[in-house]
Amino acid sequence: MKFSEQWLREWVNPELSTQELADQITMAGLEVDAIEAVAGDFSGVIVGEILAAEQHPDADKLRVCKVSDGKDEFQVVCGAPNARAGIKVPFAMVGAVLPGNFKIKKAKLRGVESFGMLCGPDELELGESTGGLMELSPEVQVGQNLRDALGLDDKLIELGLTPNRADCLSIRGIARDVAVLNGLEIKTPDCAPVAAVNDDQREITIEAEADCPRYCGRVIRNIDITRPSPVWLQEKLRRAGLRSIDAVVDVTNYILLELGQPLHGFDLAKLDGGIRVRLAEQGEKLTLLDGQELELRADSLVIADEKKALALAGIMGGKESAVGESTKDIFLESAFFAPEKLAGRARSYGLHTDSSHRFERGVDYELPLQAIERATRLITEIVGGEPGPVVERATSHLPEPQQISLREARIEKMLAMPVPAERVEAILTGLGLTVQSADGGWTTTTPSWRFDLAIEVDLLEELARIVGYNNLPVKPITGSLEITAVPEGRVGVGDVRRRMTALGYQEAITYSFVDPVWQKAMFPGVEAVSLINPISADLADMRLSHWPGLLKAVAHNLNRQQSRVRLFETGLCFIPGESGLQQEATLSAVVTGNRAPESWHGKGERVDFFDAKGDLESLLTLVAGRDYRFEAAEHTALHPGQSARILLNGEEVGHIGALHPSLSKQFDLEQAVYLFEIKLAAITERQVPVFHTPSRYPEVRRDLAVVVDRAVAAQSLLDMARKAAGEHLVNLNLFDIYEGEGIDPQRKSLAIGLTYRDSSRTLNEEEVNESVGHVIRALEEGFGATLRN
Repeated sequence: MKFSEQWLREWVNPELSTQELADQITMAGLEVDAIEAVAGDFSGVIVGEILAAEQHPDADKLRVCKVSDGKDEFQVVCGAPNARAGIKVPFAMVGAVLPGNFKIKKAKLRGVESFGMLCGPDELELGESTGGLMELSPEVQVGQNLRDALGLDDKLIELGLTPNRADCLSIRGIARDVAVLNGLEIKTPDCAPVAAVNDDQREITIEAEADCPRYCGRVIRNIDITRPSPVWLQEKLRRAGLRSIDAVVDVTNYILLELGQPLHGFDLAKLDGGIRVRLAEQGEKLTLLDGQELELRADSLVIADEKKALALAGIMGGKESAVGESTKDIFLESAFFAPEKLAGRARSYGLHTDSSHRFERGVDYELPLQAIERATRLITEIVGGEPGPVVERATSHLPEPQQISLREARIEKMLAMPVPAERVEAILTGLGLTVQSADGGWTTTTPSWRFDLAIEVDLLEELARIVGYNNLPVKPITGSLEITAVPEGRVGVGDVRRRMTALGYQEAITYSFVDPVWQKAMFPGVEAVSLINPISADLADMRLSHWPGLLKAVAHNLNRQQSRVRLFETGLCFIPGESGLQQEATLSAVVTGNRAPESWHGKGERVDFFDAKGDLESLLTLVAGRDYRFEAAEHTALHPGQSARILLNGEEVGHIGALHPSLSKQFDLEQAVYLFEIKLAAITERQVPVFHTPSRYPEVRRDLAVVVDRAVAAQSLLDMARKAAGEHLVNLNLFDIYEGEGIDPQRKSLAIGLTYRDSSRTLNEEEVNESVGHVIRALEEGFGATLRN
């Protein structure tokens, strides 16, 4: 935001120098990026009037002009193509000094004497070159010092505003802050209603109510568009970087800068029927003011009449309905467009305008009516006209003021200093909030122009910046902190990560967005959440699992000759369900390549399913005491013969297995890859160990080798053996599996070790044999097991 210091001082005029004012604004959070002079350093330049302009006798491109300073006439030779009788221009008299210490002297050009110089804007550092003289408004007084006539002893101040301070994209917004900072009142412009002198109006229909909660319009007839904008208006626009076009456009731009409300004027003769605020039809065409033709999308908001689109709402008007030299009647619009609906629409068409810059950040939703009245008054004062009544349409989608409570005790705690209650109220009231006293503080209501105030800390920030960050005391942060006990049964995610790192894995951080092709291949029956505006086509779906991202990382490494890869990742996955989107925190890992790093010893053996399972079981020792089981089960992403689900107390909490061969081929992974994934909630809580006095009596071990059908799961056999063994069994483990010579090809041998002990006595031979007999009978009955010879 660039503004004129003089313009700001018309609203509020603190007794501060330019630099002091800039410093104060910066410390209030509105950072001043630059301060520059409105014009170059020159003197001796007045307003001159060309009385006559004749061709130079010896030069085709020069003219001999007769110039008046209001008293005397001077002969000046000028090469500007627009030098002609009747215009007022900057006249540097003999003795004048132009920027760069260029002194004007009497000269002779091609034999003709010249007493001075007629100037263009670039020669006075008033703007870029126009290729000719700077033509001044007819209303300026001939002979007047140019600096006084145009108010050039001024400074331009440029602010670098953060997106939350859209209210300061106007002189009024900046003046409001300056007034509060200095305890002053601001002078507000005349926004009183302008009485209608006719009944002309256009019917307004808002069809896209959520996009446009408020729209105002007014017909003004019989304007004289040939009347130029006054000097003061042209100068204020020029200093803000805008050029004068015609009075209607100039006034709308002026209101944009003054109040922060974008406006637009349509040529009434080019409208067919009433105004419709609607969404565009897919493929609808619109030619903008800059001549660019757009093919609109269905989500674009447009201002239209009964037959066609007139403007891209909140961004730019259309060329076909624009005000021009022949315009006699206009339709003036003023609206509030919802910031969240308009955000990104201009950028999607490769556009960025002053209007879209403001609407995307939030314009005062109570301002459109005031702005249209202010604009009507200025337009009728400059170009005449007969205004009709203002037609306003508002919907239920208008924002509502926020109620925020502020505690007095909180102020001293957060600002490290007390702020008197009367000053708190003065600051908040000056910023536009409605303030009411309450127990221990205040209840406030936010103004319509502050979209960034929502919670108590926002008000504390406002107090801090107005009081002055440099005025806050410098104190060490102190506070009584209670040490919260960490439950012994909780395992932190940090512990999980450290264990995985100790097992040789590296932590990976992949995008929460994944390639839809990879994800659908791995989870064909699940519809993932798709992004409306993805970063790229291969990052278009929210992940259902870490596996697609980790496999991409594996492929990336393999393509760079890194054949041994061990990665893990923790984070959220996004699972759609009947009750809506569920966010599930999980741990996933992937392993491929050699079992051990390359070394002078070892055979370079490849990892297999049991390596991955062993790593997972090592991780599960963090939560020893919980009933984890591995059960053979199929998964769409895993090899049918090398996959299992992980159960905790009978509930499925994860999967482990080898990547399905068809997926390995599809993903161009030329070596076996093993994966596992488990819910973090299943490995972050454990049973707290309980001390038991060690038994003083010896253990007794018995080993059994039983032959069972190959389809029998070892875990099922162990479960039955444990149940049949009785209370003295303290350890049961599977220590051998044999298939081959001497065994029926349809059967296998499982060897289990049973360890018995009693804490109060030595077990006798009969008790142990009896228990072993129970186990053998249970296995015979349950699985048709036979003892192996």
